[in-house]
Amino acid sequence: MTLPGARQRFVYYPETDGEPMAETDTHRNLMIDLIVALSKYFNDDPHVYVSGNLLLYYEEGNPAKSFSPDVFVVKGIEKKERPIYKLWEETKAPDVIIELTSKTTRLEDMGMKKGLYAALGVKEYFIFDPFSEYLKPHLRGYRLSGDEYALIKGKRIMSKELGLELKVEGESLRLYEVFSGKKLLTPAETAKAKEVAEKAKEEAEKKLEEARLARKQRAENEKQARLAMAQATRESRQTAKEEARQKLEETRLDKKHKVESERLAREAKAQADRQARVAAKEEALQKAEETKRARLA
Repeated sequence: MTLPGARQRFVYYPETDGEPMAETDTHRNLMIDLIVALSKYFNDDPHVYVSGNLLLYYEEGNPAKSFSPDVFVVKGIEKKERPIYKLWEETKAPDVIIELTSKTTRLEDMGMKKGLYAALGVKEYFIFDPFSEYLKPHLRGYRLSGDEYALIKGKRIMSKELGLELKVEGESLRLYEVFSGKKLLTPAETAKAKEVAEKAKEEAEKKLEEARLARKQRAENEKQARLAMAQATRESRQTAKEEARQKLEETRLDKKHKVESERLAREAKAQADRQARVAAKEEALQKAEETKRARLA
């Protein structure tokens, strides 16, 4: 209790402990991959805070009472950026902590931190040894039971708090959705998936464009074919019409020639008949003359 008029002592809580971010490149990359994957997984929930390598102070007024989990998740608090995590202000300890351990941090991770996390009420604690320097198997999980941690047994290590399964893949720790079995992607995998999706989109758009052009070309070919057919039909009709006209003309000329030939034949016959009659008349006159001369003689 602060007395009226008393000056409250200022306490400075550093934002860094001066320690390296991680033991090795592998530890650092794993930490970043897990933080990013979990942040993306809980992205749509405004009341889930995901962080890591952040100083967490658990005793007000005592900057020495702090720890820096590699990865931790707190449910039920505001999702926002924090320079440090003050437990008395947030009023809630992390629900899940993941430590990426090594032989140099073995005693701290399996001893002091494990006891402290249980005392603070961290519901689940997972330790992963990427190089298998002392943990066999690489991954070990604990769930709070009363005031102490109980080892999570079984071939599958599940986080009830996260709704995720933790799996060891080589020197990596991967997270899978329990119900769908979907793997949470690392930033590199997300970038690769995006690249593949963009490439697939480009290929799909290219195929759509090719199909559109093919349809356009096909439509143009069909149009040209219709025009050619119409032209051929017109030409065929014109040719047929011309042939019919020519045939009619030939028929007319043949008929005219026939009529003319028949007329000429009739005229020739009439001329021949006249000449025959004249000849017959002259012959008859000649015979009559001869007969007359014969009687007179």
